[in-house]
Amino acid sequence: MNQLRRDPITRRWVIISTQRGKRPHDFKFDTVKKRVGICPFDPGNEHLAPPEVFAIRPDNSPPNTPGWSLRVVPNKFPALIMECEPNRRAMGLYDVMDGFGTHEVIIETPHHEETFDMMSTDKVLEIVKAYRERIRTLKKDRRIKYVLVFKNYGPQAGASLEHSHSQLVALPVIPKRIQEKIDASKMHFQYRERCLLCDIVDQELQETKRLIDENDEFVAFEPFASRFPFETWIVPKKHQTHFEDADEDLYLQFARILRDTIRRLTEVLDRPPYNFMILNAPFVHSHDEYFHWHLEIIPRLTRIAGFEWGSDFYINPTPPELAAEYLKENQAKESD
Repeated sequence: MNQLRRDPITRRWVIISTQRGKRPHDFKFDTVKKRVGICPFDPGNEHLAPPEVFAIRPDNSPPNTPGWSLRVVPNKFPALIMECEPNRRAMGLYDVMDGFGTHEVIIETPHHEETFDMMSTDKVLEIVKAYRERIRTLKKDRRIKYVLVFKNYGPQAGASLEHSHSQLVALPVIPKRIQEKIDASKMHFQYRERCLLCDIVDQELQETKRLIDENDEFVAFEPFASRFPFETWIVPKKHQTHFEDADEDLYLQFARILRDTIRRLTEVLDRPPYNFMILNAPFVHSHDEYFHWHLEIIPRLTRIAGFEWGSDFYINPTPPELAAEYLKENQAKESD
């Protein structure tokens, strides 16, 4: 029987359509866009991208030259720029700001054909630490209130280039979705004096039917009110508010479970397009008691249509318990 389930964080209702019961092989999607012409992210083409703002270069090679294992560059077509001030102001009824912020690209590997699921745990750890370093650097600018790190894989997920990369956008405001999570977490804390996501992790570990994987520090599971088929969250087991402030040894555990979870999704769903995003606390520290950072992975298997746009209701044709069964059956390969 179909169910209506409410997400305890956003308080959004979702339709879990068990009668549709879609299995992994039922989803069809376009394959990743193949290289056409010269790739600006390939070694030797550094001049085709903006100058790097961060890089990992084991041989201490000069900036903007080959020899790197990871580079961070400003987006060539940025959504926001640092060369202005936010200048928030009213225009009658409306609120407006100038396009202040930053938009960066993390070029994850020099190898054009290497995708995230092919990478070793050490390589993913290198990427995760690059996220941390960029967040820490941008946090020093008091005008920036929030940094969102995200990855688009495949054309249906918004990737315009094949070469493996992720992105970062720094904002002078807190995004609405993050504010919704803050508000729900605060309400739960005021009522129960506990973190909402900590309680969710405890319940998922007890019930196990939506659990995919865990290690000493993190758990991967299908959320109870999944908006999308095979939506997957990776959450620290212990309460942590800011991704960039985690203990050093936690990043290795995070890299391992992230790499293994992406591999599971890739194997079970035959290399689907997907997005992942790190949902972190804003830079102000007033949310430390109740906000809990986490990563969400959204395989792009279904399309949002009129009902979803008109109602903010989502119809998920694969119950999260069923998705978890498929993913648990696929044991990710051991770390390289």
